[in-house]
Formats: sequence, C-alpha cells, structure tokens
Amino acid sequence: MKYRRLGSENDQVSIIGFGCMRLPIIDNEYSKIDEEEAKKQLRYAIDRGVNYVDTAYPYHGGTSEAFVGRALKDGYREKVFLATKSPSWLINSREDLDKYLDIQLNNLQTDHIDYYLLHALNKKYWDNYLKCDVFDFIEKALASGKIRNIGFSFHDEFSVFEEIINAYDWDFCQIQLNYFDEEYQAGLKGLHLAASKGIGVIIMEPLRGGRLAVVPDEISEIWNSYPVKHTAAGWALRYLWNKPEVRVILSGMNNMDHIDDNIEEASLAESNMLSVEEINLIDKVKTLYKSRIKVDCTNCKYCMPCPNGVNIPGNFAIYNNASIFGDKEYHKKQYFSNMKPEELADMCIACGACEPQCPQNIEIIKELQNVAMYFK
Repeated sequence: MKYRRLGSENDQVSIIGFGCMRLPIIDNEYSKIDEEEAKKQLRYAIDRGVNYVDTAYPYHGGTSEAFVGRALKDGYREKVFLATKSPSWLINSREDLDKYLDIQLNNLQTDHIDYYLLHALNKKYWDNYLKCDVFDFIEKALASGKIRNIGFSFHDEFSVFEEIINAYDWDFCQIQLNYFDEEYQAGLKGLHLAASKGIGVIIMEPLRGGRLAVVPDEISEIWNSYPVKHTAAGWALRYLWNKPEVRVILSGMNNMDHIDDNIEEASLAESNMLSVEEINLIDKVKTLYKSRIKVDCTNCKYCMPCPNGVNIPGNFAIYNNASIFGDKEYHKKQYFSNMKPEELADMCIACGACEPQCPQNIEIIKELQNVAMYFK
C-alpha cells in the first residue's frame, strides 16, 4: 500500500479509501447491510493496508455509521483514520451541529472523528451553515478533540467551490473527479485551487458510479491495445493517482475481487507515473466516450425554467449517459425513477420558449422528441 500526507498533522493516509456507501446488502434492500460479509471485507482491506474509512449519516438508510462502529471493534478503530459527514439537510440551528456530531460519535462508538466533513455542499447548504454559525462549531469541535480535521464534500458549480474554499482554513476537501468529468462541478480547477492553498483533496466517484469500470466493447479494444495491461477501473484510478494533488481516492468496494484489484493498483501507484503514451491512451478513451454524446448540452440551464415543467438538461443528461456508456435499460430505469412525470421529455408542448435561450443552438424541441422515443 502507498500512503500520502493529509490533514493538519500530516497523517500518512492510504491512497485508496474504503467507502461505506455501497456495502453488501441482504434481499436487495439498501438499509439491510450484510454485516458478516461487510465486516469481513472491511477488516480484510484494513489488514492489507487501507487505513482511511469513509461513511456518512445517511448511507445505507442511516445504518452505515453504526455498522462501521461495530466493525471497527477488536482494535481496528486504532488502525484507521475515520471519516464521516455532518448531515447538511438536517441542520437548522447552531445547536443541530453539536447534536448530530454527538449522535455520530455514539453511532461510531468513538470519542473522536479524524476527518469530519460538511456533507454535499452546494450554495443553499453553505449559506445555511453560515447562518448557523458553523465556524464557531468548527473551532469548538476541534478544540474539544471531537474532530481532528475539518473539510467538506462538494456538489455544485466551480464558483461556489471557490467561495467555500476561500472562506476558511480547511484541512481537506472532497470532490468528484474522473478522466471523463474534468470540468464537472469543482473539476480540475478545483483540484488545483485546493492544492495551491495547501488543502489535501480526496476524490469521490473515480469510476463515475461504476460506469467507467464496465465499458462498451470499443472502449475495451482501446485499453486492450496497450501492451501494459490494467482493467478499465485500474486505468481510471491511475489517471487520478498520477496527480500529486490527489491524496486519497474513495472506492465503494463490496466484494473481495474489487478490494484485491484496488489494492494491487494502489501498490503500483506513484505521482507523475504515467508516460506520454499512457496519457494519450486515456485521452483517446475520453475522446471516444465524448463522441458518443447525443446532445451537446452543457447544463448551463439558460433554457430553464420550462413553462411546462420539463427538466430539459436532466433529460439530455440521462439520454447522453445511455449513449455514452451503452446501457440503455439501466438508464431507462434512472430516467423514470430520477425525474418527476411532469419533467419527462414527452411533456414538451413545443412552445419554443427554450430554443432562443440556448448558447449551444441546440434544437431542443427535436432533441426532446428523440429522448421521448428512445426511452419509450
């Protein structure tokens, strides 16, 4: 296992972290963790050098923290740096910040959390934290020893990331980044900005929810054309570890093969390890993925709100993902479960209000018709 420095005391943290959001479950019920199997996997990873364990208040329907607390008994708590997150959507007062931290300490059966994050920050949550005197909470929680390092995870536009990261002397932050989504949310700009301020960066969604691990045949052909062999997931991880600004990559490991593969890749990883040929190989894969995009929508939302309630960029995002990653049935389920009925493409009445607002000059009405037909 390889380690990189993170946090206020330069902890030596494993470059792969164990994410406790996608643990083995029973009867396909997300809130029913298969505790015996999950504990075996978590301890196996720790025994092989993984020392960063990440959970959060809502994971597995609110059961993940308590599971982690039980799984880290028998001396395993002392072997790891433990991370969890303040439930941003439940914070309505200064008192709530202390209340939920104490609940989480109890769930985790520990007297301190090594890496505590404000969860899933966007503009709304951030403004609310400011109203709830979050800096007073942070200073007192750090002084009491209940938390050792303070950071945040992020899901919004870069401008919001810039505002948040400049607002406090954070110990670390957590962003979504992979070779496909270099300009999404905080993106590479956020990675470099954090690093310029001496803030360690933890990466989530390195495989884009697993979509970069299970690849179409034409993508597999590109990976397999290179003489040095790695899995598609391995290449995605190597892309990130190549960047010295990246300290930890979180992986939602839920079977032994995933754990072994990730640890093997981590054992080979170094900053600036990719050759020019390997960087070009990854760029070639990214270019092919991008060529499969159906609608060149940048999610700028200038077309919104639709007078009839259609979620125009939401429709295009799922349509594009179905084409890019080649799994129509998976994305069809997402299409009908992730959006309200009134937001679907077939609710477009072709009023034309959106098209003059689109900087990309997309024929929105025509493309919404294509989306409706595709997922019919």
